[in-house]
Amino acid sequence: MKFQFNKTYFLFAFLLLVTEAFIAIYFKTGFIRHTFGDYLCVILLYCFFKSFIKGLHVTISLIVLAIAFCIEFLQLTNYLELFDLNNNDVAKLFLGSTFEVTDLVAYSLGIISVLILEKKLKYKSKLLLK
Repeated sequence: MKFQFNKTYFLFAFLLLVTEAFIAIYFKTGFIRHTFGDYLCVILLYCFFKSFIKGLHVTISLIVLAIAFCIEFLQLTNYLELFDLNNNDVAKLFLGSTFEVTDLVAYSLGIISVLILEKKLKYKSKLLLK
């Protein structure tokens, strides 16, 4: 792995961030807010890391998935209260406050989607180089 800026991944990360903000503002409940937002969240994190790190897609994907799972499992504890963030709406929005197994599924599906897309893009770029 090495540090190298990639404007394409950065643009995707920015667009996903805007999409996530739109979801947070306009969808207060339901599938789009709770499940699709989590699905997009790991894709956003992946694109953000890929904006600055040139490395194996699988490695970066697993790191992002591990971060998402750690944050989700932290929600089984009272970590927001421990850090005096239980009244902080921004912290609750980014870190969550309740553990949900469906969030773990959404994170996993997001990373699987990233890996499939990266594989397809790599295959197409090989075809173009021939």
